Amino acid sequence: MTDLKPTTLHGTRVVLEPLVREHHDGLVEAARDGELWNLWYTSVPTPEGMQQEIDRRLTLQDRGSMLPFTARSADEATGAPGRIIGMTTYMNIDQDTPRVEIGSTWNAASAQRTGTNTESKYLLLRHAFEVFRCPAVEFRTHWLNHQSREAIARFGAKQDGVLRSHTRARNGELRDTVVYSILVHEWPMVRDGLLHRMTRHA
Repeated sequence: MTDLKPTTLHGTRVVLEPLVREHHDGLVEAARDGELWNLWYTSVPTPEGMQQEIDRRLTLQDRGSMLPFTARSADEATGAPGRIIGMTTYMNIDQDTPRVEIGSTWNAASAQRTGTNTESKYLLLRHAFEVFRCPAVEFRTHWLNHQSREAIARFGAKQDGVLRSHTRARNGELRDTVVYSILVHEWPMVRDGLLHRMTRHA
């Protein structure tokens, strides 16, 4: 994966740009939009914990296991980046296969159901399959997060299995993790479905 380096991915509704520490204030405001840290099924940092989360992601980037992005809304006419609306990443990067997981994603409440998340997934998947040349891209979510599971399945990912008592949630309880993936030969159909959904949002 010689192309595994910070890069900006441009869409018509969203721009994904490499995470930097200067994004801190904008990310705090985005998280406050809906007080996302109070949602049980997410791991959105509190305003007080945002700097620590930025540092964590950048440390993992330095180690080669994560490529973090800040999501900004985009002007549909010019593509110019606007306000910060959230975060997403390539994570658990396996450079030998190569394989990535798309995750650690959250979006401000006002940006949800606007098409930005669909386009973010499209941009990340396209880059993973067409630039990184991944044979597979993975998604994971909480077993009890039915909204997330339905969304992942809706854009064409297949469920691989469930990792039982896989990790601990913020409240200390053990969580079961559902694993999904898209294989490279499935990408054209997934791509067309995402493009169709993005057109409906236009």
